[in-house]
Amino acid sequence: MPLIQVAVVLVVVGIFLLLANRFIPMSGRIKSILVVVVVVIVVLWLMSMPGLVNSLSRIYVGR
Repeated sequence: MPLIQVAVVLVVVGIFLLLANRFIPMSGRIKSILVVVVVVIVVLWLMSMPGLVNSLSRIYVGR
């Protein structure tokens, strides 16, 4: 994916978060949870581009 498309996606996600935090009435706790979830999803998406997440699938936790 070209760098311009990545930048556009990040800007769109940022605008979505800004609009959701500013105009959707919800408690501050829910807003912070929403921000954390979106940031984790975006970070995982960015890590999957160069293949960093694929290497994490070989790590086993527990049994």
